[in-house]
Amino acid sequence: MLKKFKQSMNLISDPAAISKIAQNVLTIEAEAVAALAKRLDGSFVAAHQLLLNCRARVVVTGMGKSGHIANKMAATLASTGTPAFFLHPAEASHGDLGMITDDDVVLALSNSGESPELLAIVPYLKRRGIKLIAMTGKPQSTLAREATVHLDASVEKEACPLNLAPTASTTVALALGDALAISLLEARGFSEEDFARTHPGGALGKRLLIRIEDLMHRDERLPRVSQVASLQEALLEMTRKGLGATAIVGDGNQLVGVFTDGDLRRTLEKNADLRGISIAAVMTPNPLAMHADKLAAEAAQVMQERKITCVLVVDAENRLIGAVHTHDLMRAGVI
Repeated sequence: MLKKFKQSMNLISDPAAISKIAQNVLTIEAEAVAALAKRLDGSFVAAHQLLLNCRARVVVTGMGKSGHIANKMAATLASTGTPAFFLHPAEASHGDLGMITDDDVVLALSNSGESPELLAIVPYLKRRGIKLIAMTGKPQSTLAREATVHLDASVEKEACPLNLAPTASTTVALALGDALAISLLEARGFSEEDFARTHPGGALGKRLLIRIEDLMHRDERLPRVSQVASLQEALLEMTRKGLGATAIVGDGNQLVGVFTDGDLRRTLEKNADLRGISIAAVMTPNPLAMHADKLAAEAAQVMQERKITCVLVVDAENRLIGAVHTHDLMRAGVI
């Protein structure tokens, strides 16, 4: 016993040995996934079609480590366009079977294919005519035989040196679930915008859902002066509105120019006295402008490329309707 303890302590202090163990685990799991890819057959297509044609939800279930994978699988399906939820099989036998409707499809995970909690609900599914997809590591198991479709998630060995702890088998199951989710995503034509709708609180949702019109300054908060205004009037407007720029408009509120902090510096370099200078003489004519229905992320990209901090917003007739600043994008979490 003491000898084993000393060997263990030596291993812990040997970086090379630790790295070798990690590399071995990753190699075994990578090879297991590669083997899975090579043996995909018509069963995967049949499972895909069952899930694609499901008129209600996909109910994903599993016990123990398989249950953890099933939970993640349900979350991935739900976030990529396939309504799904996780059902704990032990709770199912105590009333939660009522969550399953006749139009659902059940996806059950069990490496052995003999989990009692899962087998207990199979008769219920059979009586109701509910389709069952089984994902197991034993094609001859009871669950595999009772399923409408069986997906072979077997592995040659676990990464665990005792060949006991679910490691390679859970990795393969997770990868197979991802393959189903992505094949369904593509079959449904699920887009970035669709993904963003189910992730409104995340960074992706903000980048794909928030539009310029949601953030822009408008009406009294919008800095603007007439093209016949003086430079002094323009500077006062910039100071009041605090965007570091002001739009210059002509008749009918048509956008004709912009004057920014940068334009002011360049004007000061050329003129010691700013009195008597008209804004039309020092503005930047025909400025960059965007439409309000564009994504705020597009405005952020334009600002970065042009090295500017403010973008003016116009309607289809080039009438000024707003302005958006980098600070607005930062507050909204777009950048």
